[in-house]
Amino acid sequence: MEIKLDMMQTTALAVVIYYFGGWVKSKWKLLYKFCIPDPVVGGLIFSIVNLFLRQSGTLKLTLDTTLQSPFMMVFFTSIGFTASLQLVKKGGLQVAIFWLVASVLALLQDALGVTIAKALGQNPLLGLICGSVTMTGGHGTGGAFGPVFEQMGLQGATTFAMAAATFGLVSGSLMGGPLGRRLIETRNLKSHPELYVSQEEVNAASEEAVSYEEFFRSFALLLIALGIGAVLGNFFKKLGITLPAYVSAMIIAAIILNVGESTGKWHVNQKCTEIIGSIGLNIFLSMALISLKLWELAAVAGPMLVILLAQVVMMWLFAYYVTFNIMGKDFDAAVMSAGHCGFGMGATPNAMANMRSVVERFGAAPRAFFVLPIVGAFLIDFTNAIIITTFANFFGK
Repeated sequence: MEIKLDMMQTTALAVVIYYFGGWVKSKWKLLYKFCIPDPVVGGLIFSIVNLFLRQSGTLKLTLDTTLQSPFMMVFFTSIGFTASLQLVKKGGLQVAIFWLVASVLALLQDALGVTIAKALGQNPLLGLICGSVTMTGGHGTGGAFGPVFEQMGLQGATTFAMAAATFGLVSGSLMGGPLGRRLIETRNLKSHPELYVSQEEVNAASEEAVSYEEFFRSFALLLIALGIGAVLGNFFKKLGITLPAYVSAMIIAAIILNVGESTGKWHVNQKCTEIIGSIGLNIFLSMALISLKLWELAAVAGPMLVILLAQVVMMWLFAYYVTFNIMGKDFDAAVMSAGHCGFGMGATPNAMANMRSVVERFGAAPRAFFVLPIVGAFLIDFTNAIIITTFANFFGK
């Protein structure tokens, strides 16, 4: 039997699975203890059931994920509305440092992948596919470089890329929360948001009203940022600069926020914006996970699986010992390390979900939520592309 769900039915299913994940998490305290996000819990259970039904010939389910990207755009645009100049001044150096840290990880991922691939007698390009192409790059970068690698001699590169990116997506979601929790608890770290935002601002934000007028005004500003961001994205494209679609919207959102703050003409309600962003993130992530094609993982060759498992181990060690120590050894550094597992193994939204899951239990980490999205959203794409291209040109046939 085959069932096809349209985009609204798929979105409805994603919401149901999100709440299902929360219910399972409430019943299984271990999931709460290790800070596994609700969409990940529900989405993985659904994907496993879907895999069983498909492989047994019982049911073939086709999902229309058209709305997945818009919900992702909503989330990232909401992040842009948090980028006040005051926070930029306090976190600017941190952005540069974390960008360097993330770039070093991408370099090590490719070096590890190529080394293991060659040791196993495989094409070095397979090592790159299982390296920063899909680990730091995710499905998008994997889809972009797959055809290129096929032209360079690696048959099936695109399929391998999608499977590796899926593996990374799941692994990064599962390891981030537990790693952040371990760092916080073993070092007795505490949240200190007042170090990055004044206590007056914290109190003002907590007292902001959430009414229909405020919520709709915040949503209207977000839609305006999305619309102008699309125009800006097309402008960059004409200049030959290709950026993820959400980057231009984030830029416009930040401009709207700071112009409003400097002129006093308008105000962005941070509480309403956070609510809108959380809705976007949870639906996007839930939709991404219910649409995982786990049967692609079942087809992963032995050498590919060896490389991917090695990447998981390196990601954990790197985030725990390198990211945490270099980013300051404090509470925000621990939250950022949890997030690094998310986008270092596949996708920035996973990083944000990892961090959000940690802060929901242990407290706010404003510096982490400012620094990581900027690096994960677009800065790392530039250096990662250079690193991948360099390795491919050197090791490609």
